[in-house]
Amino acid sequence: MLDWSGLEEYRENNQIEAKLAQGGLPKSLWETYSAFANTNGGVILLGVVENRDKTLSASGIESPEKLIADFWNTVNNSRKVSRNILVDRHVQMQDVGGKRIITIEVPRAARSDKPVYLNNDMFQAFRRNGEGDYRCSRESIQAMLRDAATETQDMRVLEHTPFTVFSPDSVKGYRNAMKNTRPGHVWEKLDDDEFLLKLGAVARGEDEKLHPTAAGLLMFGDEHEIVRIYPHYFLDYQEHFDLSMRWTDRMISSSGEWSGNLLDFLYKAYNRIIQNPNIKTPFKLDGMTRVDDTPVHKALREALANCLINTLCQATHKRCYEKSNVMKRKAA
Repeated sequence: MLDWSGLEEYRENNQIEAKLAQGGLPKSLWETYSAFANTNGGVILLGVVENRDKTLSASGIESPEKLIADFWNTVNNSRKVSRNILVDRHVQMQDVGGKRIITIEVPRAARSDKPVYLNNDMFQAFRRNGEGDYRCSRESIQAMLRDAATETQDMRVLEHTPFTVFSPDSVKGYRNAMKNTRPGHVWEKLDDDEFLLKLGAVARGEDEKLHPTAAGLLMFGDEHEIVRIYPHYFLDYQEHFDLSMRWTDRMISSSGEWSGNLLDFLYKAYNRIIQNPNIKTPFKLDGMTRVDDTPVHKALREALANCLINTLCQATHKRCYEKSNVMKRKAA
Protein backbone atom coordinates (compact mmCIF):
# COMPACT_ATOMS: atom_id res chain seq x y z
CA MET A 1 0.00 0.00 0.00
CA LEU A 2 1.36 3.42 -0.96
CA ASP A 3 1.77 6.04 1.77
CA TRP A 4 -0.15 9.23 0.97
CA SER A 5 0.83 11.18 4.11
CA GLY A 6 2.81 13.56 1.87
CA LEU A 7 -0.26 14.23 -0.30
CA GLU A 8 0.75 17.80 -1.10
CA GLU A 9 3.74 16.49 -3.06
CA TYR A 10 1.50 14.84 -5.69
CA ARG A 11 -0.41 16.25 -8.67
CA GLU A 12 -3.21 14.81 -10.75
CA ASN A 13 -1.80 13.07 -13.81
CA ASN A 14 -2.51 10.08 -16.02
CA GLN A 15 -2.27 7.73 -12.99
CA ILE A 16 -3.65 9.86 -10.12
CA GLU A 17 -7.22 11.13 -9.87
CA ALA A 18 -8.60 13.08 -6.89
CA LYS A 19 -12.32 13.27 -6.07
CA LEU A 20 -14.13 15.02 -3.20
CA ALA A 21 -16.77 12.29 -2.65
CA GLN A 22 -18.66 14.41 -0.11
CA GLY A 23 -22.12 13.19 -1.14
CA GLY A 24 -21.19 9.54 -1.67
CA LEU A 25 -19.42 7.79 -4.51
CA PRO A 26 -19.13 10.22 -7.44
CA LYS A 27 -20.52 8.97 -10.76
CA SER A 28 -17.28 9.88 -12.50
CA LEU A 29 -15.42 7.39 -10.28
CA TRP A 30 -16.54 4.50 -12.47
CA GLU A 31 -15.36 6.15 -15.66
CA THR A 32 -11.95 6.59 -14.02
CA TYR A 33 -11.97 2.97 -12.81
CA SER A 34 -12.65 1.81 -16.38
CA ALA A 35 -10.05 4.19 -17.82
CA PHE A 36 -7.29 3.13 -15.42
CA ALA A 37 -8.09 -0.56 -15.95
CA ASN A 38 -8.03 -0.22 -19.74
CA THR A 39 -4.82 1.85 -19.81
CA ASN A 40 -1.91 1.64 -17.37
CA GLY A 41 -3.60 1.52 -13.97
CA GLY A 42 -3.67 4.31 -11.41
CA VAL A 43 -4.86 5.51 -8.01
CA ILE A 44 -8.23 7.11 -7.23
CA LEU A 45 -8.19 9.31 -4.11
CA LEU A 46 -11.55 9.95 -2.44
CA GLY A 47 -11.86 12.81 0.03
CA VAL A 48 -9.11 14.76 -1.73
CA VAL A 49 -9.39 18.15 -3.44
CA GLU A 50 -7.28 19.66 -6.22
CA ASN A 51 -6.36 23.23 -5.36
CA ARG A 52 -6.05 26.11 -7.82
CA ASP A 53 -2.28 25.70 -7.93
CA LYS A 54 -2.82 22.03 -8.86
CA THR A 55 -1.61 20.74 -5.47
CA LEU A 56 -3.68 18.11 -3.64
CA SER A 57 -4.97 18.32 -0.09
CA ALA A 58 -7.21 16.15 2.06
CA SER A 59 -10.78 17.32 2.60
CA GLY A 60 -11.72 14.11 4.40
CA ILE A 61 -14.73 11.78 4.38
CA GLU A 62 -17.14 11.56 7.30
CA SER A 63 -18.16 7.90 6.87
CA PRO A 64 -15.39 6.17 4.90
CA GLU A 65 -16.48 2.68 6.07
CA LYS A 66 -19.89 3.14 4.42
CA LEU A 67 -18.33 4.50 1.25
CA ILE A 68 -15.97 1.51 1.03
CA ALA A 69 -18.90 -0.89 1.50
CA ASP A 70 -20.85 0.93 -1.25
CA PHE A 71 -17.82 0.73 -3.52
CA TRP A 72 -17.44 -3.05 -3.13
CA ASN A 73 -21.16 -3.60 -3.66
CA THR A 74 -21.04 -1.66 -6.90
CA VAL A 75 -17.75 -2.95 -8.33
CA ASN A 76 -19.01 -6.52 -7.81
CA ASN A 77 -22.28 -5.76 -9.61
CA SER A 78 -21.75 -7.00 -13.17
CA ARG A 79 -24.66 -4.86 -14.39
CA LYS A 80 -22.68 -1.77 -13.37
CA VAL A 81 -19.06 -2.86 -13.96
CA SER A 82 -18.11 -5.61 -16.40
CA ARG A 83 -15.17 -6.86 -14.35
CA ASN A 84 -13.88 -6.46 -10.79
CA ILE A 85 -10.09 -6.61 -11.05
CA LEU A 86 -9.46 -5.56 -7.42
CA VAL A 87 -8.72 -7.45 -4.23
CA ASP A 88 -9.10 -6.22 -0.64
CA ARG A 89 -5.68 -4.61 -0.37
CA HIS A 90 -6.41 -2.31 -3.31
CA VAL A 91 -8.97 -0.32 -1.31
CA GLN A 92 -7.71 1.28 1.89
CA MET A 93 -8.58 4.04 4.34
CA GLN A 94 -5.73 6.35 5.33
CA ASP A 95 -5.30 9.25 7.75
CA VAL A 96 -3.75 12.35 6.19
CA GLY A 97 -3.27 15.25 8.56
CA GLY A 98 -6.09 14.05 10.82
CA LYS A 99 -8.53 13.61 7.92
CA ARG A 100 -9.60 10.25 6.57
CA ILE A 101 -9.37 9.55 2.86
CA ILE A 102 -9.91 6.43 0.73
CA THR A 103 -7.32 5.18 -1.74
CA ILE A 104 -8.32 2.85 -4.58
CA GLU A 105 -5.37 1.36 -6.47
CA VAL A 106 -6.60 0.15 -9.85
CA PRO A 107 -4.12 -2.16 -11.63
CA ARG A 108 -3.93 -2.41 -15.38
CA ALA A 109 -6.41 -5.09 -16.41
CA ALA A 110 -5.12 -8.32 -17.89
CA ARG A 111 -5.51 -8.59 -21.63
CA SER A 112 -8.19 -11.26 -21.17
CA ASP A 113 -10.25 -8.88 -18.95
CA LYS A 114 -10.35 -5.98 -21.41
CA PRO A 115 -12.30 -3.96 -22.21
CA VAL A 116 -13.56 -3.05 -18.73
CA TYR A 117 -16.85 -1.24 -19.39
CA LEU A 118 -19.91 0.12 -17.56
CA ASN A 119 -23.69 -0.44 -17.44
CA ASN A 120 -23.70 -3.58 -19.61
CA ASP A 121 -22.65 -1.43 -22.55
CA MET A 122 -19.30 -2.29 -24.11
CA PHE A 123 -19.18 1.13 -25.71
CA GLN A 124 -19.06 2.67 -22.24
CA ALA A 125 -15.43 1.70 -21.96
CA PHE A 126 -12.92 4.45 -21.17
CA ARG A 127 -9.20 5.11 -21.50
CA ARG A 128 -6.90 7.50 -19.65
CA ASN A 129 -5.24 10.28 -21.61
CA GLY A 130 -3.35 12.92 -19.65
CA GLU A 131 -5.55 13.92 -16.70
CA GLY A 132 -8.85 12.96 -18.34
CA ASP A 133 -11.01 9.92 -19.01
CA TYR A 134 -12.22 9.50 -22.58
CA ARG A 135 -14.65 7.06 -24.14
CA CYS A 136 -12.90 4.39 -26.17
CA SER A 137 -13.33 4.46 -29.91
CA ARG A 138 -14.93 1.53 -31.69
CA GLU A 139 -11.54 0.66 -33.15
CA SER A 140 -9.79 0.54 -29.76
CA ILE A 141 -12.58 -1.65 -28.32
CA GLN A 142 -12.27 -4.04 -31.26
CA ALA A 143 -8.50 -4.14 -30.77
CA MET A 144 -8.92 -5.05 -27.07
CA LEU A 145 -11.40 -7.77 -27.97
CA ARG A 146 -8.98 -9.24 -30.51
CA ASP A 147 -6.19 -9.22 -27.92
CA ALA A 148 -8.45 -10.82 -25.31
CA ALA A 149 -9.29 -13.66 -27.68
CA THR A 150 -5.63 -14.50 -28.26
CA GLU A 151 -4.08 -16.44 -25.40
CA THR A 152 -0.35 -16.91 -25.80
CA GLN A 153 1.24 -19.95 -24.18
CA ASP A 154 3.41 -17.88 -21.85
CA MET A 155 0.42 -15.97 -20.44
CA ARG A 156 -1.73 -19.05 -19.86
CA VAL A 157 -3.08 -18.93 -16.30
CA LEU A 158 -2.34 -22.11 -14.34
CA GLU A 159 -5.69 -22.20 -12.56
CA HIS A 160 -4.90 -25.06 -10.16
CA THR A 161 -1.40 -23.93 -9.24
CA PRO A 162 -0.79 -21.89 -6.03
CA PHE A 163 1.79 -19.19 -5.31
CA THR A 164 3.87 -21.65 -3.28
CA VAL A 165 5.42 -22.97 -6.52
CA PHE A 166 7.56 -19.82 -6.70
CA SER A 167 11.04 -19.77 -5.22
CA PRO A 168 11.11 -16.81 -2.78
CA ASP A 169 14.85 -16.43 -3.34
CA SER A 170 14.36 -16.14 -7.09
CA VAL A 171 11.71 -13.44 -6.72
CA LYS A 172 13.89 -11.58 -4.22
CA GLY A 173 16.93 -11.88 -6.49
CA TYR A 174 15.04 -10.49 -9.47
CA ARG A 175 13.70 -7.56 -7.43
CA ASN A 176 17.20 -6.76 -6.16
CA ALA A 177 18.61 -6.90 -9.69
CA MET A 178 15.86 -4.58 -10.93
CA LYS A 179 16.49 -2.21 -8.04
CA ASN A 180 20.19 -2.03 -8.95
CA THR A 181 19.63 -1.51 -12.68
CA ARG A 182 16.53 0.71 -12.44
CA PRO A 183 16.76 2.53 -9.10
CA GLY A 184 13.69 4.48 -8.02
CA HIS A 185 11.29 2.54 -10.27
CA VAL A 186 7.65 2.93 -9.20
CA TRP A 187 7.32 -0.86 -8.72
CA GLU A 188 9.90 -0.89 -5.92
CA LYS A 189 7.30 -0.13 -3.23
CA LEU A 190 4.84 -2.81 -4.38
CA ASP A 191 4.44 -6.01 -2.39
CA ASP A 192 5.43 -9.24 -4.12
CA ASP A 193 1.91 -10.15 -5.27
CA GLU A 194 1.35 -6.78 -6.91
CA PHE A 195 4.85 -6.76 -8.38
CA LEU A 196 4.39 -10.19 -9.95
CA LEU A 197 1.00 -9.12 -11.31
CA LYS A 198 2.56 -6.08 -12.99
CA LEU A 199 5.31 -8.31 -14.35
CA GLY A 200 2.83 -10.81 -15.85
CA ALA A 201 4.14 -13.64 -13.68
CA VAL A 202 0.69 -14.07 -12.11
CA ALA A 203 -2.83 -13.36 -13.34
CA ARG A 204 -6.37 -13.66 -12.12
CA GLY A 205 -8.08 -16.99 -12.80
CA GLU A 206 -11.75 -17.97 -13.16
CA ASP A 207 -12.02 -18.01 -9.35
CA GLU A 208 -10.93 -14.33 -9.30
CA LYS A 209 -7.81 -15.35 -7.34
CA LEU A 210 -4.24 -14.85 -8.47
CA HIS A 211 -2.41 -17.83 -9.97
CA PRO A 212 0.96 -18.18 -11.72
CA THR A 213 1.10 -17.80 -15.47
CA ALA A 214 3.14 -20.27 -17.50
CA ALA A 215 5.85 -17.62 -17.90
CA GLY A 216 5.85 -16.92 -14.17
CA LEU A 217 6.21 -20.60 -13.29
CA LEU A 218 9.13 -21.08 -15.69
CA MET A 219 10.80 -17.88 -14.54
CA PHE A 220 10.40 -18.14 -10.77
CA GLY A 221 9.14 -21.66 -10.01
CA ASP A 222 10.96 -24.53 -8.35
CA GLU A 223 12.05 -27.20 -10.84
CA HIS A 224 9.96 -30.01 -9.34
CA GLU A 225 6.86 -27.80 -9.75
CA ILE A 226 7.75 -26.85 -13.31
CA VAL A 227 8.07 -30.47 -14.48
CA ARG A 228 4.59 -31.25 -13.15
CA ILE A 229 3.23 -28.94 -15.86
CA TYR A 230 6.03 -29.32 -18.41
CA PRO A 231 7.50 -32.83 -18.00
CA HIS A 232 10.03 -32.25 -20.82
CA TYR A 233 11.54 -29.22 -19.12
CA PHE A 234 15.29 -29.74 -18.65
CA LEU A 235 18.15 -27.23 -18.66
CA ASP A 236 21.72 -28.47 -19.12
CA TYR A 237 24.86 -26.34 -19.14
CA GLN A 238 28.14 -28.07 -20.02
CA GLU A 239 31.71 -26.90 -20.48
CA HIS A 240 34.03 -28.91 -22.76
CA PHE A 241 37.69 -27.90 -22.39
CA ASP A 242 39.19 -31.40 -22.40
CA LEU A 243 38.20 -33.63 -25.31
CA SER A 244 39.21 -36.74 -23.35
CA MET A 245 36.37 -36.06 -20.89
CA ARG A 246 32.62 -35.99 -21.46
CA TRP A 247 32.55 -32.56 -19.83
CA THR A 248 34.74 -30.49 -17.52
CA ASP A 249 31.86 -28.67 -15.79
CA ARG A 250 28.14 -29.23 -15.82
CA MET A 251 25.00 -27.70 -14.30
CA ILE A 252 21.51 -29.15 -14.71
CA SER A 253 18.10 -27.91 -13.60
CA SER A 254 17.16 -31.21 -11.89
CA SER A 255 20.14 -31.40 -9.52
CA GLY A 256 18.10 -30.21 -6.52
CA GLU A 257 20.98 -27.96 -5.46
CA TRP A 258 19.24 -24.78 -6.68
CA SER A 259 15.79 -23.71 -7.89
CA GLY A 260 16.20 -24.98 -11.47
CA ASN A 261 14.14 -22.17 -13.00
CA LEU A 262 14.98 -20.06 -16.06
CA LEU A 263 15.97 -16.96 -14.12
CA ASP A 264 18.52 -18.63 -11.88
CA PHE A 265 19.87 -20.74 -14.74
CA LEU A 266 20.46 -17.55 -16.74
CA TYR A 267 22.39 -15.95 -13.88
CA LYS A 268 24.41 -19.06 -13.06
CA ALA A 269 25.26 -19.98 -16.65
CA TYR A 270 26.23 -16.42 -17.58
CA ASN A 271 28.49 -16.05 -14.54
CA ARG A 272 30.27 -19.29 -15.43
CA ILE A 273 30.71 -18.25 -19.06
CA ILE A 274 32.33 -14.91 -18.25
CA GLN A 275 34.82 -16.61 -15.93
CA ASN A 276 36.45 -18.04 -19.07
CA PRO A 277 39.91 -16.43 -19.37
CA ASN A 278 39.25 -15.85 -23.07
CA ILE A 279 36.47 -13.40 -22.16
CA LYS A 280 38.46 -10.22 -21.62
CA THR A 281 37.27 -7.33 -19.48
CA PRO A 282 39.37 -4.26 -20.27
CA PHE A 283 39.89 -1.57 -17.65
CA LYS A 284 37.52 1.29 -18.49
CA LEU A 285 36.11 4.07 -16.32
CA ASP A 286 32.88 6.04 -16.58
CA GLY A 287 33.76 8.87 -14.23
CA MET A 288 34.78 7.03 -11.07
CA THR A 289 32.85 3.85 -11.94
CA ARG A 290 34.48 0.91 -13.67
CA VAL A 291 32.61 -0.35 -16.75
CA ASP A 292 32.74 -4.15 -16.96
CA ASP A 293 30.11 -4.56 -19.68
CA THR A 294 31.52 -4.91 -23.20
CA PRO A 295 29.90 -5.75 -26.57
CA VAL A 296 31.13 -9.33 -26.08
CA HIS A 297 29.34 -9.61 -22.74
CA LYS A 298 26.14 -8.24 -24.30
CA ALA A 299 26.40 -10.69 -27.21
CA LEU A 300 26.89 -13.60 -24.79
CA ARG A 301 23.80 -12.62 -22.79
CA GLU A 302 21.74 -12.38 -25.96
CA ALA A 303 22.96 -15.76 -27.22
CA LEU A 304 22.22 -17.38 -23.86
CA ALA A 305 18.75 -15.81 -23.74
CA ASN A 306 18.03 -17.11 -27.27
CA CYS A 307 19.09 -20.62 -26.24
CA LEU A 308 16.72 -20.50 -23.28
CA ILE A 309 13.85 -19.23 -25.43
CA ASN A 310 14.35 -22.10 -27.87
CA THR A 311 14.43 -24.60 -25.00
CA LEU A 312 11.29 -23.06 -23.57
CA CYS A 313 9.47 -23.27 -26.89
CA GLN A 314 10.38 -26.94 -27.31
CA ALA A 315 9.24 -27.84 -23.79
CA THR A 316 5.96 -25.93 -23.91
CA HIS A 317 5.06 -26.85 -27.50
CA LYS A 318 5.68 -30.54 -26.84
CA ARG A 319 3.40 -30.30 -23.81
CA CYS A 320 0.69 -28.63 -25.93
CA TYR A 321 1.12 -31.20 -28.70
CA GLU A 322 0.74 -34.11 -26.28
CA LYS A 323 -2.27 -32.49 -24.61
CA SER A 324 -3.89 -32.01 -28.02
CA ASN A 325 -3.32 -35.69 -28.91
CA VAL A 326 -4.85 -36.81 -25.60
CA MET A 327 -7.94 -34.72 -26.32
CA LYS A 328 -8.18 -36.17 -29.82
CA ARG A 329 -7.93 -39.73 -28.46
CA LYS A 330 -10.65 -38.99 -25.89
CA ALA A 331 -12.86 -37.51 -28.57
CA ALA A 332 -12.32 -40.61 -30.72
